Amino acid sequence: MEVLRAGQVFDGERFLGATDIAIDDGTVVDVGPPGAYASDVTVEELGDVTVLPGLVDAHQHLTWDCSTDPLGWHRESDDEALLERGRANARRALAAGVTTVRELGGRGLVTVALRDELARDPSSGPMLLVAGPALTTPGGHCWFLGGECADEAALRAAVARLAAAGVDVVKVMATGGTVTPGSAPHESQFGVAELRAVVESAHAAGLPVAAHAHGTSGVADAVTAGVDTIEHVSFMTADGIAQDPDLVARLAASGLPLSITGGTVPGPLRPEIAIRLPALLEHLRGLVASGANCLFSTDAGIGPPKPHDVMVHGVTQLVSMIGLPTDRALAMCTSLPAKALGIADRAGRLAPGMPADVLVVAGRADEDVEAMLRPERVLHAGIIVADGRALDSPV
Repeated sequence: MEVLRAGQVFDGERFLGATDIAIDDGTVVDVGPPGAYASDVTVEELGDVTVLPGLVDAHQHLTWDCSTDPLGWHRESDDEALLERGRANARRALAAGVTTVRELGGRGLVTVALRDELARDPSSGPMLLVAGPALTTPGGHCWFLGGECADEAALRAAVARLAAAGVDVVKVMATGGTVTPGSAPHESQFGVAELRAVVESAHAAGLPVAAHAHGTSGVADAVTAGVDTIEHVSFMTADGIAQDPDLVARLAASGLPLSITGGTVPGPLRPEIAIRLPALLEHLRGLVASGANCLFSTDAGIGPPKPHDVMVHGVTQLVSMIGLPTDRALAMCTSLPAKALGIADRAGRLAPGMPADVLVVAGRADEDVEAMLRPERVLHAGIIVADGRALDSPV
């Protein structure tokens, strides 16, 4: 058994102050005040650091290349190139402390193969939950992933194929998006009947449904259809952001997990996002303040501002731009997404019996959230996968 002794610990829900974390055979066995131990126990004094659970990013695209042309990347790349890109992106995410990723849109079954490969070697990348290709209309958002469906029958058949292939979640595009030429994020792609067909088929196979939805009609239809999470929830219109307090109240009352996708590295945003940013931040503040069940994810991979280690920037931006307390921001990246994804027994908390997925950052994150940008060590299933002040892939 070894003990990590830190000046500050966030356990996934709250800051504990000076705390010991005892780890044995890749599992957390105790979390408590600093104490005395038998002579054969190694106690490592980490000093003025913050220790927290490995981060849970509920929305990434690991086999995407972060370029401005995802369609071109997929057109030019065979499955082996996608798989190799996925491996590299997984390593980058893990080095920044992201120990669990829900992969919500890859071509074909490449991400299923990647999930199984990483599971055999925890040092190679995060634990993955994968969707395979998102279900979309012919020529619709992310059609190039291979999930085009023309009607309810095609949607039900596609869900059956994905279930047989062993995916962990089904993703459906309730609205268009911003990275597919000819697709508009405020416009609905499927209505309630089609979305309900996906939900019924997926639930019958024991799978949850994640609905991509920007526009308010798509968001409302996803709630009515009974999906398990809604992604983005941005309320985009043709040229701005809708302020819809009635829909916000409905979302809050539903308790449905809402996966807010944010986080960017410093630098310019896409023009269609930059022009909407003030209104979008106002909307997100209202959504969080409403008591809605919000978690935070990144949509990593879709463009240059979103590399796969961007989540730590997202934490700082939740505090600086949305105005959240640091403990709330961290919970939205650890325990809350783990609960929403049905893996609260495997991720998102530092507690006895949990896998030792651990992120150590330099300084007191409760006093300076930018400590999150200074990762010092990452453990995944008790294995040290990144160590030292300078990581190979700095965030």
